[in-house]
Amino acid sequence: MVTQLRELTDEVQSEEYSCIEESDLAELRERIRVELLAHLALIGLSPSPDGREQIYTKDLVRARHAAQRAAFREGEQQFLARYGRALLPHFAEGHEVIPEAVEPQISLVSSDTEDAALFRLATLLWSVPVSRGYGRRMRFLVRDRANGKLLGLFALTDPVFNLKARDTWIGWSLDERRQQLVHVMDAHIVGAVPPYSLLLGGKVTAALMASQEVSDTFAAKYNHRSGIISQQYKHAQLLLITVTSALGRSSLYNRLKLPGTVDFVHVGQTTGWGHFHIPQPLFLLMRELLRREGHPYASGHQFGQGPNWRLRVAREALRRVGLDPHMLQHGISREIYGVPLVPNWRECLRGEAEVGAAVRSSAASIGTLAVNRWLIPRASRYPDYVRWTRETTWEHLVGATQ
Repeated sequence: MVTQLRELTDEVQSEEYSCIEESDLAELRERIRVELLAHLALIGLSPSPDGREQIYTKDLVRARHAAQRAAFREGEQQFLARYGRALLPHFAEGHEVIPEAVEPQISLVSSDTEDAALFRLATLLWSVPVSRGYGRRMRFLVRDRANGKLLGLFALTDPVFNLKARDTWIGWSLDERRQQLVHVMDAHIVGAVPPYSLLLGGKVTAALMASQEVSDTFAAKYNHRSGIISQQYKHAQLLLITVTSALGRSSLYNRLKLPGTVDFVHVGQTTGWGHFHIPQPLFLLMRELLRREGHPYASGHQFGQGPNWRLRVAREALRRVGLDPHMLQHGISREIYGVPLVPNWRECLRGEAEVGAAVRSSAASIGTLAVNRWLIPRASRYPDYVRWTRETTWEHLVGATQ
């Protein structure tokens, strides 16, 4: 199933490229320039970074992502039509959720499986399109053992190399970061699905990232691998997870703490740079421009070449069409949180202490604490969750792709 979807994507991209071959470079540059300026006007972004406001409200952030989400929806329609109904029984109805009996359990998602399709389907419920991640990747489903239904999901991927707030918080030098970033992962997808999302299930899901099972899975996959670039064994152990809010200020990660077990520490904010406001069709044009001009960024998206590939492509393409690369400063500042996994994490990441295996609480123990801390009290205050039906979930899924 996943292979078929990849082939479909390749066909779409091939059609894009065949159209591009009919124009010369000058026409292609002008097309990129005109379409980008028109797109920025459509989503209400000034073409000059100096004319852009800093965005903090969630509604404004969603509005800025509207075009990106529309493209994402269009690309998922065939997937939803083909597999959505078959996967719908994995979602709970409100009456099937007994708060006092909820028992979260996590499972690693393997490619080309039903779990992988379910993960993809669930992300269609997100208000902001999600990335598939870069380099090292681990995806997890969170199910409620009491009824077998999907509670939430999270995914970890390689962190960006340059993140000023994170690096200052850790106290990294450039060399320390280069050597020790292997022990860090970034959570780029985190959340619960309804009706659990109505009961602060997102906080339960996020807390489970700090479990022993996640650390063990990471060690099993990456501890004995050599670096793609350095070709050296780095004996990677998961010492720190970072996560960035999707919609400006975060209600999900704020005050997310289970004493002695899990602590989401506020690190700082991003500086409002990115590429989300470059829609996929326009990004393909940018990539083709670089390909035809022989620039290595055109195919520089392999593992080991960094998670900022799209940003580098966009920046270089903007230069070549005569636009200011600072147009990538969109103004949406997101909150950054860090989740330390060992007591001496900072010393280990600075190279001041030997890196050892993480010893964490189990997913079962974290899940119990989290359910008691957030889900049960929320259910007593907002009992309307029991009215949620699978058909309501389906309506949200269909609405997300129309």
